[in-house]
Amino acid sequence: MTPVVLFLFNRPGTTATVFDVIRRVRPATLLAIADAPRPDHPEDDDACAAARAVLDAVDWPCDLRRQFAGEHLGLKSRIESGLTWVFSQCERAIVLEDDCVPEISFFRYCEELLDRYADDRTVLSISANNFQFGRVRGGGSYYFSRHAQIWGWATWARAWALHDPEMSEWPAAKAEGWLDGLLATRHERQYWSYLFDRNYRTRQTWDYAWTFSCWRRGGVHVVPNINLVSNIGFGTAATHTRLADSLFALLPTAPMEFPLVHPPTTAVDVEADAFTEDVLYSGNLRRAFERGRDRKRRHQ
Repeated sequence: MTPVVLFLFNRPGTTATVFDVIRRVRPATLLAIADAPRPDHPEDDDACAAARAVLDAVDWPCDLRRQFAGEHLGLKSRIESGLTWVFSQCERAIVLEDDCVPEISFFRYCEELLDRYADDRTVLSISANNFQFGRVRGGGSYYFSRHAQIWGWATWARAWALHDPEMSEWPAAKAEGWLDGLLATRHERQYWSYLFDRNYRTRQTWDYAWTFSCWRRGGVHVVPNINLVSNIGFGTAATHTRLADSLFALLPTAPMEFPLVHPPTTAVDVEADAFTEDVLYSGNLRRAFERGRDRKRRHQ
């Protein structure tokens, strides 16, 4: 079986829930990556230790490899350094964070598609996430998107080698109007230009840098036509997913059916991506501004 990666930090409860699913599939290799406690959060000491202790429950023949940070790195550096460590020793991997609970069929789905697209260098990842809310795209078990969804995913060392944490090409890409030829509307271009600008300056998150790296290479990503992972980490303790009543929190999952039905090409599903853009990215931000404007008017 493909090696499984588990990122963990200071949430032993959610870590144990994700680990219980991993335990059911009994991977031959499990790579556990943990950040160190934050120096200004003394409560992290016990919480991080308890999360790491979850791994003591490995009770099957398993090459358990640990990379536990000696000092706090932060999410961006921990994810990037962790995946670089993983792909220094593995050609492919299935990646989970400590709040992303996969449906058990996710692992077979990843295995089959990691094999199928191993040598197709346009395909850069395989996602567990479906944010289409019941809309089935095409006639296959999955479709292709320009968006890399990362709440449970799989990829290859060849794809991670394309990742540019510093987004070094962004200034030139922005100057040449690169997004004009990639995104359909002015609103989308403004939204992503703002995010890329901010991330280039602050090096704040790893996933926007990963998105930029994939877009620059013309990469596509597999998205299942049913949701295969539920994020149980929404709440005030989360780094980014802090709204417990988010539309994307605790999404239900369903088992993938086999044999997989493969789409005829790796072309991006334009309608699916337009919907994702609207509900998750620039459209979601636009509605947030509109709600804020309406609240302001009501109180005037």
